[in-house]
Amino acid sequence: MRAREAATLALAALAACGLSACQRHGTGGRPARAPVTVVCPGDNGGLSLSPGFCATVYADDLGHARHLAVAPDGTVYVNTWSGAYYPDRPAPAGGLLVALRDSDGDGRADVVQRFGPSVGEGGAGGTGIAVYAGAVYAEDRGRILRYRLTPGSLAPTGPAEVVVAGLPLTGDHPMHPFGIDARGQLFVDVASATNACQRDNRIPGSPGRNPCGEKRIRAGIWRYDANRTGQVFSSAGRYASGLRNAEGFAFDAAGRFFATQHGRDQLAQNWPSLYTPGQSAELPAEELVQVARGADYGWPECYYDQQQAKLVLAPEYGGDGGRKVGICAGRRGPVAAFPGHWAPNDLLIYRGAKLPQGYRGGAFIAFHGSWNRAPLPQGGYNVVFQPLENGKASGPFVVFADGFAGPDRDPGGAAFRPTGLAEGPDGAIYVADDVRGRIWRITYQGDGSDPVAPAPAAPVGPPAALSAEPPEGTRAEAGEALPTPPGATAEEVRLGQRIFEGAARGGTCSGCHGPGGTGGPQGPALDTGRWLWGDGSLRSIRATIEKGVPHPKRRREPMPPQGGAQLTDKDVDAVAAYVWAIGHAKPAP
Repeated sequence: MRAREAATLALAALAACGLSACQRHGTGGRPARAPVTVVCPGDNGGLSLSPGFCATVYADDLGHARHLAVAPDGTVYVNTWSGAYYPDRPAPAGGLLVALRDSDGDGRADVVQRFGPSVGEGGAGGTGIAVYAGAVYAEDRGRILRYRLTPGSLAPTGPAEVVVAGLPLTGDHPMHPFGIDARGQLFVDVASATNACQRDNRIPGSPGRNPCGEKRIRAGIWRYDANRTGQVFSSAGRYASGLRNAEGFAFDAAGRFFATQHGRDQLAQNWPSLYTPGQSAELPAEELVQVARGADYGWPECYYDQQQAKLVLAPEYGGDGGRKVGICAGRRGPVAAFPGHWAPNDLLIYRGAKLPQGYRGGAFIAFHGSWNRAPLPQGGYNVVFQPLENGKASGPFVVFADGFAGPDRDPGGAAFRPTGLAEGPDGAIYVADDVRGRIWRITYQGDGSDPVAPAPAAPVGPPAALSAEPPEGTRAEAGEALPTPPGATAEEVRLGQRIFEGAARGGTCSGCHGPGGTGGPQGPALDTGRWLWGDGSLRSIRATIEKGVPHPKRRREPMPPQGGAQLTDKDVDAVAAYVWAIGHAKPAP
Protein backbone atom coordinates (compact mmCIF):
# COMPACT_ATOMS: atom_id res chain seq x y z
CA MET A 1 0.00 0.00 0.00
CA ARG A 2 1.34 3.41 -0.93
CA ALA A 3 1.89 5.88 1.92
CA ARG A 4 -0.76 8.36 0.66
CA GLU A 5 -3.42 5.62 0.43
CA ALA A 6 -2.53 4.34 3.89
CA ALA A 7 -2.73 7.82 5.38
CA THR A 8 -6.15 8.35 3.78
CA LEU A 9 -7.39 5.07 5.24
CA ALA A 10 -6.05 6.01 8.68
CA LEU A 11 -7.77 9.41 8.66
CA ALA A 12 -11.03 7.89 7.50
CA ALA A 13 -10.92 5.32 10.25
CA LEU A 14 -10.11 8.03 12.77
CA ALA A 15 -13.23 9.95 11.80
CA ALA A 16 -15.36 6.81 11.85
CA CYS A 17 -14.45 5.42 15.23
CA GLY A 18 -14.06 8.55 17.35
CA LEU A 19 -11.28 9.59 19.69
CA SER A 20 -12.06 6.98 22.35
CA ALA A 21 -10.74 4.15 20.18
CA CYS A 22 -8.10 5.98 18.13
CA GLN A 23 -5.41 6.64 20.69
CA ARG A 24 -1.96 5.09 20.89
CA HIS A 25 -3.25 1.80 19.44
CA GLY A 26 -4.41 3.34 16.18
CA THR A 27 -7.48 2.19 14.24
CA GLY A 28 -8.81 -1.10 13.02
CA GLY A 29 -11.11 -0.04 10.20
CA ARG A 30 -14.19 -2.03 11.38
CA PRO A 31 -17.47 -0.64 12.72
CA ALA A 32 -17.76 -0.24 16.48
CA ARG A 33 -20.04 -2.59 18.41
CA ALA A 34 -22.87 -1.40 20.63
CA PRO A 35 -21.84 -0.53 24.22
CA VAL A 36 -21.88 -3.41 26.68
CA THR A 37 -23.65 -2.98 29.99
CA VAL A 38 -22.38 -5.24 32.74
CA VAL A 39 -23.83 -5.57 36.20
CA CYS A 40 -21.03 -5.19 38.73
CA PRO A 41 -20.39 -8.60 40.37
CA GLY A 42 -19.49 -7.06 43.71
CA ASP A 43 -15.95 -8.35 44.18
CA ASN A 44 -14.47 -6.38 41.23
CA GLY A 45 -12.41 -9.37 40.21
CA GLY A 46 -10.40 -9.04 43.41
CA LEU A 47 -9.53 -5.37 42.87
CA SER A 48 -10.08 -2.25 44.95
CA LEU A 49 -11.22 0.64 42.70
CA SER A 50 -11.83 4.37 42.83
CA PRO A 51 -15.44 5.32 43.70
CA GLY A 52 -18.00 4.63 40.98
CA PHE A 53 -15.99 1.98 39.12
CA CYS A 54 -16.59 -1.73 38.60
CA ALA A 55 -14.32 -4.52 37.31
CA THR A 56 -14.95 -7.94 35.82
CA VAL A 57 -12.43 -10.62 34.88
CA TYR A 58 -12.51 -10.41 31.09
CA ALA A 59 -10.10 -13.32 30.46
CA ASP A 60 -7.73 -15.53 32.41
CA ASP A 61 -4.70 -17.81 32.02
CA LEU A 62 -3.57 -16.39 28.68
CA GLY A 63 0.15 -16.71 29.36
CA HIS A 64 2.45 -13.82 30.19
CA ALA A 65 0.20 -11.06 28.87
CA ARG A 66 2.05 -7.80 28.36
CA HIS A 67 0.47 -4.98 26.33
CA LEU A 68 -2.96 -5.06 24.73
CA ALA A 69 -4.93 -3.11 22.15
CA VAL A 70 -8.65 -2.81 21.42
CA ALA A 71 -10.04 -2.52 17.88
CA PRO A 72 -13.01 -0.26 17.04
CA ASP A 73 -15.32 -3.31 17.03
CA GLY A 74 -14.31 -4.16 20.63
CA THR A 75 -11.99 -7.06 19.82
CA VAL A 76 -9.10 -7.19 22.30
CA TYR A 77 -5.64 -8.18 21.05
CA VAL A 78 -2.88 -9.24 23.46
CA ASN A 79 0.84 -9.88 23.04
CA THR A 80 2.19 -12.52 25.42
CA TRP A 81 5.89 -13.01 26.08
CA SER A 82 7.96 -16.12 26.65
CA GLY A 83 11.28 -14.30 26.85
CA ALA A 84 14.08 -14.10 29.38
CA TYR A 85 11.85 -12.64 32.09
CA TYR A 86 10.00 -15.96 32.39
CA PRO A 87 12.64 -18.71 32.23
CA ASP A 88 10.80 -21.01 34.62
CA ARG A 89 7.24 -20.43 33.39
CA PRO A 90 6.40 -22.05 30.04
CA ALA A 91 4.02 -20.34 27.64
CA PRO A 92 0.66 -21.88 26.73
CA ALA A 93 0.41 -23.91 23.54
CA GLY A 94 -0.41 -22.10 20.31
CA GLY A 95 0.39 -18.66 18.96
CA LEU A 96 1.72 -16.06 21.35
CA LEU A 97 -0.74 -13.42 20.10
CA VAL A 98 -4.33 -13.65 21.33
CA ALA A 99 -7.62 -12.24 19.98
CA LEU A 100 -10.58 -12.04 22.37
CA ARG A 101 -14.23 -11.09 21.98
CA ASP A 102 -17.21 -10.82 24.32
CA SER A 103 -20.05 -11.90 22.01
CA ASP A 104 -22.83 -12.04 24.59
CA GLY A 105 -22.18 -8.78 26.46
CA ASP A 106 -21.53 -10.25 29.91
CA GLY A 107 -18.15 -8.56 30.36
CA ARG A 108 -16.12 -11.73 29.81
CA ALA A 109 -14.48 -12.96 26.60
CA ASP A 110 -16.21 -16.09 25.34
CA VAL A 111 -14.32 -16.30 22.02
CA VAL A 112 -10.53 -16.73 22.22
CA GLN A 113 -8.23 -17.33 19.23
CA ARG A 114 -4.45 -17.55 19.19
CA PHE A 115 -2.39 -16.54 16.17
CA GLY A 116 1.18 -15.84 15.18
CA PRO A 117 4.08 -18.22 15.80
CA SER A 118 4.20 -20.44 18.87
CA VAL A 119 7.32 -21.06 20.96
CA GLY A 120 7.76 -24.38 19.15
CA GLU A 121 7.74 -22.53 15.83
CA GLY A 122 10.43 -20.10 16.95
CA GLY A 123 8.20 -17.35 18.33
CA ALA A 124 9.02 -15.51 21.52
CA GLY A 125 6.19 -12.98 21.73
CA GLY A 126 6.89 -9.62 23.25
CA THR A 127 5.49 -6.53 24.90
CA GLY A 128 4.25 -4.13 22.23
CA ILE A 129 1.01 -4.43 20.26
CA ALA A 130 -1.20 -1.98 18.37
CA VAL A 131 -4.16 -1.87 15.97
CA TYR A 132 -3.72 0.54 13.07
CA ALA A 133 -5.14 0.90 9.54
CA GLY A 134 -6.80 -2.50 9.42
CA ALA A 135 -3.90 -4.48 10.85
CA VAL A 136 -2.45 -5.78 14.12
CA TYR A 137 1.15 -4.76 14.81
CA ALA A 138 3.16 -6.78 17.33
CA GLU A 139 6.70 -7.12 18.65
CA ASP A 140 8.46 -10.48 18.37
CA ARG A 141 12.19 -11.28 18.63
CA GLY A 142 13.52 -7.82 17.84
CA ARG A 143 11.03 -7.15 15.05
CA ILE A 144 7.80 -5.20 14.63
CA LEU A 145 5.43 -7.37 12.60
CA ARG A 146 2.17 -6.51 10.82
CA TYR A 147 -0.78 -8.91 10.48
CA ARG A 148 -3.50 -7.81 8.06
CA LEU A 149 -7.06 -8.15 9.40
CA THR A 150 -9.75 -9.70 7.21
CA PRO A 151 -13.20 -8.10 7.58
CA GLY A 152 -15.42 -10.35 9.68
CA SER A 153 -12.52 -12.40 11.10
CA LEU A 154 -11.48 -12.26 14.72
CA ALA A 155 -7.81 -13.12 14.23
CA PRO A 156 -5.55 -12.50 11.24
CA THR A 157 -5.06 -15.52 9.01
CA GLY A 158 -2.29 -14.40 6.66
CA PRO A 159 1.48 -14.34 7.19
CA ALA A 160 3.19 -11.52 9.04
CA GLU A 161 4.95 -8.68 7.25
CA VAL A 162 8.16 -7.30 8.78
CA VAL A 163 7.82 -3.57 9.36
CA VAL A 164 11.06 -3.08 11.35
CA ALA A 165 13.84 -5.63 11.92
CA GLY A 166 17.10 -5.72 13.83
CA LEU A 167 16.01 -4.16 17.13
CA PRO A 168 18.63 -5.02 19.80
CA LEU A 169 17.88 -7.86 22.20
CA THR A 170 20.98 -7.83 24.41
CA GLY A 171 21.42 -6.47 27.91
CA ASP A 172 19.07 -5.66 30.76
CA HIS A 173 16.07 -4.49 28.69
CA PRO A 174 15.33 -6.62 25.60
CA MET A 175 11.66 -5.61 25.16
CA HIS A 176 10.37 -3.12 22.56
CA PRO A 177 7.03 -1.51 23.43
CA PHE A 178 5.76 0.86 20.76
CA GLY A 179 2.94 3.19 19.77
CA ILE A 180 1.46 4.43 16.49
CA ASP A 181 -0.02 7.90 16.21
CA ALA A 182 -2.86 9.03 13.92
CA ARG A 183 -0.34 10.02 11.21
CA GLY A 184 1.15 6.53 11.09
CA GLN A 185 4.35 7.39 12.90
CA LEU A 186 5.66 4.28 14.63
CA PHE A 187 7.58 5.07 17.85
CA VAL A 188 9.62 2.22 19.38
CA ASP A 189 11.32 1.95 22.76
CA VAL A 190 14.94 0.83 22.48
CA ALA A 191 15.84 0.70 26.16
CA SER A 192 19.30 0.74 27.72
CA ALA A 193 21.48 -2.34 27.84
CA THR A 194 22.72 -1.44 31.33
CA ASN A 195 21.51 0.06 34.58
CA ALA A 196 23.66 3.21 34.50
CA CYS A 197 26.19 2.77 31.65
CA GLN A 198 28.93 1.70 34.07
CA ARG A 199 32.15 0.15 32.84
CA ASP A 200 31.07 -2.92 34.82
CA ASN A 201 27.28 -3.09 34.91
CA ARG A 202 25.79 -2.93 38.43
CA ILE A 203 29.15 -3.39 40.16
CA PRO A 204 29.84 -1.14 43.20
CA GLY A 205 32.07 1.84 42.50
CA SER A 206 32.33 1.25 38.77
CA PRO A 207 32.37 4.65 36.98
CA GLY A 208 30.18 5.51 34.03
CA ARG A 209 31.45 5.27 30.48
CA ASN A 210 32.08 8.79 29.25
CA PRO A 211 30.78 9.26 26.70
CA CYS A 212 28.14 6.57 27.09
CA GLY A 213 28.45 4.83 23.74
CA GLU A 214 25.25 2.87 24.05
CA LYS A 215 23.21 6.09 23.81
CA ARG A 216 23.85 6.02 20.05
CA ILE A 217 21.83 2.84 19.63
CA ARG A 218 20.00 2.40 22.96
CA ALA A 219 18.26 4.34 25.76
CA GLY A 220 15.82 6.27 23.63
CA ILE A 221 12.85 6.26 21.29
CA TRP A 222 13.17 5.50 17.59
CA ARG A 223 10.74 6.59 14.87
CA TYR A 224 9.63 4.64 11.79
CA ASP A 225 6.71 4.59 9.33
CA ALA A 226 3.93 2.15 10.21
CA ASN A 227 2.83 2.09 6.55
CA ARG A 228 6.15 0.74 5.23
CA THR A 229 7.72 -2.71 5.44
CA GLY A 230 11.37 -3.69 5.28
CA GLN A 231 12.75 -0.99 7.58
CA VAL A 232 15.91 -1.85 9.54
CA PHE A 233 17.00 -0.52 12.91
CA SER A 234 19.95 1.87 12.92
CA SER A 235 21.15 4.88 14.90
CA ALA A 236 19.63 7.15 12.22
CA GLY A 237 16.10 6.47 13.46
CA ARG A 238 16.63 7.93 16.93
CA TYR A 239 13.88 10.41 17.85
CA ALA A 240 14.63 11.13 21.54
CA SER A 241 17.37 10.00 23.93
CA GLY A 242 18.25 9.74 27.61
CA LEU A 243 15.35 7.38 28.40
CA ARG A 244 16.55 4.32 30.27
CA ASN A 245 13.42 2.24 29.64
CA ALA A 246 10.29 3.88 28.19
CA GLU A 247 7.69 1.12 28.45
CA GLY A 248 4.41 3.02 28.11
CA PHE A 249 3.45 5.23 25.14
CA ALA A 250 0.30 7.34 24.60
CA PHE A 251 -0.98 10.33 22.63
CA ASP A 252 -3.47 12.89 23.88
CA ALA A 253 -6.28 14.54 21.89
CA ALA A 254 -3.97 17.37 20.84
CA GLY A 255 -1.41 14.91 19.44
CA ARG A 256 1.10 15.33 22.26
CA PHE A 257 3.29 12.26 22.77
CA PHE A 258 3.87 10.94 26.31
CA ALA A 259 5.98 8.09 27.67
CA THR A 260 6.86 6.58 31.03
CA GLN A 261 10.41 6.02 32.19
CA HIS A 262 11.79 3.38 34.57
CA GLY A 263 14.37 5.07 36.81
CA ARG A 264 17.75 3.50 37.50
CA ASP A 265 18.44 1.04 40.35
CA GLN A 266 20.95 0.48 43.15
CA LEU A 267 22.15 3.90 44.25
CA ALA A 268 23.08 2.72 47.76
CA GLN A 269 24.17 -0.75 46.68
CA ASN A 270 26.67 0.66 44.20
CA TRP A 271 27.55 3.91 46.03
CA PRO A 272 27.17 3.26 49.79
CA SER A 273 29.28 6.28 50.76
CA LEU A 274 26.79 8.63 49.05
CA TYR A 275 23.37 7.05 49.72
CA THR A 276 21.69 5.22 52.56
CA PRO A 277 19.53 2.14 51.84
CA GLY A 278 16.47 4.22 52.72
CA GLN A 279 17.38 6.87 50.15
CA SER A 280 18.04 4.21 47.54
CA ALA A 281 14.63 2.68 48.17
CA GLU A 282 12.90 5.98 47.35
CA LEU A 283 15.17 7.37 44.62
CA PRO A 284 15.10 8.06 41.78
CA ALA A 285 11.57 8.83 40.61
CA GLU A 286 9.63 6.92 38.01
CA GLU A 287 8.63 9.47 35.36
CA LEU A 288 5.94 10.55 32.94
CA VAL A 289 7.58 12.63 30.20
CA GLN A 290 6.29 14.53 27.19
CA VAL A 291 8.41 13.30 24.30
CA ALA A 292 9.87 15.86 21.90
CA ARG A 293 12.07 15.23 18.89
CA GLY A 294 15.75 15.62 19.74
CA ALA A 295 15.18 15.97 23.48
CA ASP A 296 17.49 14.31 26.04
CA TYR A 297 15.85 13.20 29.30
CA GLY A 298 19.07 12.67 31.24
CA TRP A 299 20.04 8.99 31.43
CA PRO A 300 22.69 7.94 32.37
CA GLU A 301 24.37 11.16 33.48
CA CYS A 302 21.31 12.37 35.41
CA TYR A 303 18.39 11.08 37.41
CA TYR A 304 15.25 12.83 38.65
CA ASP A 305 15.04 13.42 42.41
CA GLN A 306 11.34 13.80 43.14
CA GLN A 307 12.04 15.07 46.65
CA GLN A 308 13.99 18.04 45.26
CA ALA A 309 11.90 18.21 42.06
CA LYS A 310 14.95 18.41 39.79
CA LEU A 311 17.42 16.41 37.74
CA VAL A 312 20.71 15.82 39.54
CA LEU A 313 24.05 14.37 38.54
CA ALA A 314 24.39 10.58 38.84
CA PRO A 315 27.22 9.20 41.00
CA GLU A 316 28.78 7.42 38.00
CA TYR A 317 29.32 10.86 36.43
CA GLY A 318 30.62 12.89 39.36
CA GLY A 319 27.43 13.20 41.39
CA ASP A 320 27.77 13.73 45.12
CA GLY A 321 24.61 12.13 46.43
CA GLY A 322 22.08 14.56 45.01
CA ARG A 323 23.50 18.08 45.36
CA LYS A 324 25.38 18.59 42.09
CA VAL A 325 23.37 19.40 38.97
CA GLY A 326 26.04 20.12 36.34
CA ILE A 327 25.01 19.16 32.79
CA CYS A 328 21.60 18.04 34.07
CA ALA A 329 20.46 21.67 34.01
CA GLY A 330 20.25 21.29 30.23
CA ARG A 331 18.31 18.02 30.19
CA ARG A 332 14.50 17.73 30.08
CA GLY A 333 12.58 16.79 33.24
CA PRO A 334 9.28 14.93 33.58
CA VAL A 335 5.66 16.08 33.46
CA ALA A 336 4.97 14.07 36.62
CA ALA A 337 7.02 11.94 39.04
CA PHE A 338 6.15 8.83 41.06
CA PRO A 339 7.73 6.73 43.83
CA GLY A 340 11.00 5.02 43.01
CA HIS A 341 11.18 1.53 41.50
CA TRP A 342 7.42 1.04 41.04
CA ALA A 343 8.10 0.13 37.35
CA PRO A 344 5.63 1.94 35.03
CA ASN A 345 4.93 -0.64 32.32
CA ASP A 346 2.13 0.99 30.37
CA LEU A 347 0.35 4.30 29.84
CA LEU A 348 -3.16 5.24 28.72
CA ILE A 349 -4.35 8.79 28.06
CA TYR A 350 -8.12 8.56 28.43
CA ARG A 351 -9.76 9.95 25.28
CA GLY A 352 -13.41 8.98 25.78
CA ALA A 353 -16.38 10.67 27.45
CA LYS A 354 -17.75 7.84 29.59
CA LEU A 355 -15.80 8.71 32.75
CA PRO A 356 -16.43 11.71 35.04
CA GLN A 357 -14.95 14.97 33.82
CA GLY A 358 -11.93 14.82 36.13
CA TYR A 359 -10.65 11.68 34.43
CA ARG A 360 -10.96 12.89 30.84
CA GLY A 361 -7.64 13.59 29.19
CA GLY A 362 -5.72 12.25 32.18
CA ALA A 363 -3.14 9.47 32.36
CA PHE A 364 -3.64 5.97 33.71
CA ILE A 365 -0.32 4.23 34.46
CA ALA A 366 0.16 0.50 35.15
CA PHE A 367 2.93 -0.09 37.71
CA HIS A 368 4.36 -3.59 37.45
CA GLY A 369 5.78 -3.44 40.99
CA SER A 370 9.22 -3.06 42.54
CA TRP A 371 11.92 -5.58 43.39
CA ASN A 372 14.53 -3.32 45.04
CA ARG A 373 12.88 -1.09 47.65
CA ALA A 374 14.43 -2.94 50.60
CA PRO A 375 14.67 -2.13 53.48
CA LEU A 376 11.25 -0.52 52.82
CA PRO A 377 8.29 -2.64 51.71
CA GLN A 378 8.04 -3.24 47.99
CA GLY A 379 5.64 -0.90 46.17
CA GLY A 380 3.60 -0.40 43.05
CA TYR A 381 1.58 -3.41 41.82
CA ASN A 382 -1.26 -1.01 41.00
CA VAL A 383 -2.77 1.35 38.42
CA VAL A 384 -2.64 5.06 39.23
CA PHE A 385 -4.40 8.04 37.68
CA GLN A 386 -2.50 11.27 37.02
CA PRO A 387 -4.67 14.33 36.15
CA LEU A 388 -3.35 16.29 33.15
CA GLU A 389 -4.27 19.62 31.60
CA ASN A 390 -2.61 21.13 28.52
CA GLY A 391 0.07 18.47 28.64
CA LYS A 392 1.05 19.10 32.27
CA ALA A 393 0.19 17.58 35.63
CA SER A 394 -2.84 19.36 37.09
CA GLY A 395 -2.93 17.65 40.49
CA PRO A 396 -1.43 14.78 42.51
CA PHE A 397 -1.80 11.20 41.32
CA VAL A 398 -4.16 8.77 43.05
CA VAL A 399 -4.12 4.97 43.19
CA PHE A 400 -7.01 4.08 40.87
CA ALA A 401 -6.88 0.25 41.07
CA ASP A 402 -5.16 -1.82 43.73
CA GLY A 403 -5.12 -5.37 45.07
CA PHE A 404 -3.47 -7.03 42.07
CA ALA A 405 -0.60 -8.54 44.07
CA GLY A 406 -2.70 -9.89 46.93
CA PRO A 407 -1.13 -9.93 50.38
CA ASP A 408 2.43 -10.56 49.16
CA ARG A 409 3.80 -7.51 47.33
CA ASP A 410 7.05 -8.82 45.92
CA PRO A 411 7.98 -10.19 42.49
CA GLY A 412 8.03 -13.82 43.55
CA GLY A 413 4.85 -13.77 45.63
CA ALA A 414 2.53 -11.38 43.80
CA ALA A 415 -0.63 -13.05 42.53
CA PHE A 416 -0.90 -10.61 39.60
CA ARG A 417 1.22 -7.74 38.25
CA PRO A 418 -0.26 -5.01 36.00
CA THR A 419 1.51 -4.69 32.64
CA GLY A 420 -0.88 -3.39 29.98
CA LEU A 421 -3.64 -0.81 29.56
CA ALA A 422 -6.09 -0.05 26.75
CA GLU A 423 -9.35 1.82 26.23
CA GLY A 424 -12.29 0.20 24.43
CA PRO A 425 -14.64 1.99 22.02
CA ASP A 426 -17.31 2.04 24.77
CA GLY A 427 -14.96 3.76 27.24
CA ALA A 428 -14.08 0.62 29.22
CA ILE A 429 -10.51 0.30 30.52
CA TYR A 430 -8.69 -3.02 30.12
CA VAL A 431 -5.78 -4.04 32.37
CA ALA A 432 -3.44 -6.96 31.61
CA ASP A 433 -1.34 -9.04 34.03
CA ASP A 434 1.78 -11.04 33.13
CA VAL A 435 1.86 -13.54 36.01
CA ARG A 436 -1.17 -15.61 34.99
CA GLY A 437 -2.32 -13.70 31.96
CA ARG A 438 -5.47 -12.23 33.48
CA ILE A 439 -7.31 -9.27 31.91
CA TRP A 440 -9.75 -7.07 33.81
CA ARG A 441 -12.41 -4.88 32.21
CA ILE A 442 -13.11 -1.73 34.28
CA THR A 443 -16.22 0.37 33.65
CA TYR A 444 -17.77 3.41 35.28
CA GLN A 445 -21.15 2.73 36.92
CA GLY A 446 -21.83 6.08 38.61
CA ASP A 447 -23.89 9.10 37.61
CA GLY A 448 -20.90 11.18 36.48
CA SER A 449 -20.55 13.18 39.67
CA ASP A 450 -17.72 11.16 41.26
CA PRO A 451 -14.54 13.21 41.75
CA VAL A 452 -11.07 11.81 41.15
CA ALA A 453 -10.42 9.90 44.37
CA PRO A 454 -8.16 7.03 45.44
CA ALA A 455 -9.31 3.45 45.68
CA PRO A 456 -9.81 2.10 49.21
CA ALA A 457 -6.60 0.56 50.46
CA ALA A 458 -6.39 -3.09 49.44
CA PRO A 459 -5.70 -5.64 52.20
CA VAL A 460 -1.97 -6.34 52.36
CA GLY A 461 -0.16 -8.87 54.49
CA PRO A 462 3.21 -8.25 56.16
CA PRO A 463 5.73 -7.30 53.44
CA ALA A 464 8.53 -9.78 52.92
CA ALA A 465 11.04 -7.32 54.35
CA LEU A 466 9.15 -7.14 57.65
CA SER A 467 7.87 -10.71 58.05
CA ALA A 468 8.39 -12.41 61.41
CA GLU A 469 10.65 -15.44 61.41
CA PRO A 470 10.27 -18.23 60.66
CA PRO A 471 7.74 -17.51 57.87
CA GLU A 472 5.41 -20.39 58.70
CA GLY A 473 2.69 -20.88 56.15
CA THR A 474 4.11 -18.45 53.58
CA ARG A 475 7.12 -20.21 52.07
CA ALA A 476 7.88 -23.64 50.66
CA GLU A 477 9.76 -24.68 53.79
CA ALA A 478 6.86 -23.76 56.14
CA GLY A 479 6.05 -26.32 58.78
CA GLU A 480 9.46 -27.96 58.71
CA ALA A 481 12.77 -26.67 60.05
CA LEU A 482 15.45 -25.98 57.47
CA PRO A 483 18.52 -28.20 57.60
CA THR A 484 21.69 -26.79 59.12
CA PRO A 485 24.86 -27.00 57.03
CA PRO A 486 27.93 -28.70 58.51
CA GLY A 487 29.97 -26.21 60.49
CA ALA A 488 27.11 -23.70 60.83
CA THR A 489 24.32 -23.22 63.37
CA ALA A 490 20.54 -22.94 63.21
CA GLU A 491 20.89 -19.37 64.49
CA GLU A 492 23.04 -18.50 61.49
CA VAL A 493 20.44 -19.96 59.13
CA ARG A 494 17.72 -17.84 60.75
CA LEU A 495 19.84 -14.68 60.53
CA GLY A 496 20.69 -15.49 56.91
CA GLN A 497 17.01 -15.80 56.12
CA ARG A 498 16.29 -12.37 57.60
CA ILE A 499 19.12 -10.81 55.57
CA PHE A 500 18.05 -12.66 52.43
CA GLU A 501 14.46 -11.41 52.77
CA GLY A 502 15.55 -7.82 53.43
CA ALA A 503 14.53 -7.77 57.10
CA ALA A 504 18.08 -7.15 58.34
CA ARG A 505 21.35 -5.53 57.23
CA GLY A 506 19.77 -3.98 54.12
CA GLY A 507 19.77 -7.34 52.34
CA THR A 508 18.58 -7.35 48.73
CA CYS A 509 18.69 -11.06 47.85
CA SER A 510 14.95 -11.76 47.59
CA GLY A 511 14.51 -8.82 45.22
CA CYS A 512 16.33 -10.82 42.52
CA HIS A 513 16.02 -14.45 43.63
CA GLY A 514 12.43 -14.24 44.87
CA PRO A 515 11.10 -14.86 48.38
CA GLY A 516 12.55 -18.02 49.84
CA GLY A 517 14.94 -18.24 46.88
CA THR A 518 12.18 -19.53 44.61
CA GLY A 519 13.44 -17.53 41.63
CA GLY A 520 12.56 -14.23 40.01
CA PRO A 521 13.00 -12.26 36.79
CA GLN A 522 16.51 -11.11 37.75
CA GLY A 523 17.89 -14.16 39.55
CA PRO A 524 17.59 -17.96 39.36
CA ALA A 525 15.92 -20.19 41.93
CA LEU A 526 18.22 -21.27 44.74
CA ASP A 527 15.98 -23.98 46.23
CA THR A 528 16.37 -26.62 43.51
CA GLY A 529 19.56 -28.30 44.68
CA ARG A 530 21.23 -27.47 41.35
CA TRP A 531 24.25 -25.16 41.32
CA LEU A 532 25.59 -23.09 38.43
CA TRP A 533 28.61 -21.85 40.38
CA GLY A 534 30.59 -24.20 42.60
CA ASP A 535 29.62 -27.57 43.98
CA GLY A 536 26.88 -26.51 46.40
CA SER A 537 29.15 -26.70 49.42
CA LEU A 538 28.93 -24.02 52.08
CA ARG A 539 32.40 -22.79 51.10
CA SER A 540 31.56 -22.43 47.40
CA ILE A 541 28.26 -20.67 48.13
CA ARG A 542 30.04 -18.23 50.41
CA ALA A 543 32.67 -17.52 47.76
CA THR A 544 29.99 -16.77 45.15
CA ILE A 545 28.21 -14.35 47.49
CA GLU A 546 31.46 -12.63 48.42
CA LYS A 547 32.75 -12.21 44.84
CA GLY A 548 29.44 -11.73 43.04
CA VAL A 549 28.65 -12.95 39.54
CA PRO A 550 29.81 -10.32 37.04
CA HIS A 551 29.06 -12.52 34.02
CA PRO A 552 26.00 -14.76 34.58
CA LYS A 553 25.68 -17.97 32.60
CA ARG A 554 21.91 -17.89 32.04
CA ARG A 555 20.69 -14.44 33.11
CA ARG A 556 21.18 -10.94 31.75
CA GLU A 557 21.89 -9.02 34.94
CA PRO A 558 25.08 -9.56 36.98
CA MET A 559 25.10 -9.96 40.73
CA PRO A 560 27.42 -7.50 42.49
CA PRO A 561 29.53 -8.69 45.44
CA GLN A 562 27.30 -9.42 48.45
CA GLY A 563 24.29 -8.75 46.24
CA GLY A 564 25.09 -5.04 46.45
CA ALA A 565 24.55 -4.90 50.23
CA GLN A 566 27.19 -3.94 52.77
CA LEU A 567 27.58 -7.14 54.80
CA THR A 568 30.07 -8.18 57.45
CA ASP A 569 31.89 -11.48 57.24
CA LYS A 570 29.42 -12.93 59.76
CA ASP A 571 26.51 -11.68 57.64
CA VAL A 572 27.95 -13.38 54.55
CA ASP A 573 28.39 -16.58 56.56
CA ALA A 574 24.74 -16.42 57.60
CA VAL A 575 23.42 -15.83 54.08
CA ALA A 576 25.54 -18.67 52.76
CA ALA A 577 24.16 -20.95 55.47
CA TYR A 578 20.59 -20.01 54.53
CA VAL A 579 21.18 -20.53 50.80
CA TRP A 580 22.75 -23.91 51.55
CA ALA A 581 19.74 -24.76 53.72
CA ILE A 582 17.08 -23.96 51.13
CA GLY A 583 19.10 -25.77 48.49
CA HIS A 584 19.23 -28.91 50.64
CA ALA A 585 15.74 -28.76 52.13
CA LYS A 586 13.33 -31.61 51.54
CA PRO A 587 11.16 -30.71 48.51
CA ALA A 588 7.59 -29.72 49.31
CA PRO A 589 5.08 -32.48 48.50
